[in-house]
Amino acid sequence: MFFATGVNNFVKLPILTNNVLELTQFTSPHSDTLQLENKITVLGFFGKEVEEKKANAYNLAHKIYKKNYQFEEFQFIILVDESQREAVDELKERLKEIADPVHYKFAFGSSKDIEDVFYSLQTNGALNENFATNLVYIIDKERSLRGRNNDKDVGIMYGFNASDYAEINNKMSDDIKVVLAEYRLALKKYKTKREI
Repeated sequence: MFFATGVNNFVKLPILTNNVLELTQFTSPHSDTLQLENKITVLGFFGKEVEEKKANAYNLAHKIYKKNYQFEEFQFIILVDESQREAVDELKERLKEIADPVHYKFAFGSSKDIEDVFYSLQTNGALNENFATNLVYIIDKERSLRGRNNDKDVGIMYGFNASDYAEINNKMSDDIKVVLAEYRLALKKYKTKREI
């Protein structure tokens, strides 16, 4: 639907929060570059519950990651507690069965680091006692949280419930398409201007 609209009335996904905290306090087990700036990111919080959140990881891998991971500017980053290294290695191996997890990254930090990033989103949600949530969030290249400000079911929709297959398949999948299309359109305009 949005691909058919003209350039002038292209619908953008609303910005709900600016200046989401950068991931400078986090490390990666695979020397992955961990940064939100200049990337379109699906950001998740598994905290100390990597094993418990496996089904969420698979839902996201099947319905979002697999379709989009070949876009160079697109990535998944899941924030996890330092205690979860073994569980992350096992999960990464399982994710390989769905799609190459080259842009499906896990970032290790302290509980405080995880909380700091989460609260910088300024949502109406909270992390549980294990610094985890089922919700995942879309962060744009300028480190802004994107979401819906008038969703018919919940009103303001800051994130998407990764344990709800229908929500991921319908709402989140559509919103990722909108954000990717928005940046592709901007890139096309930029290239056209450079050619003039």
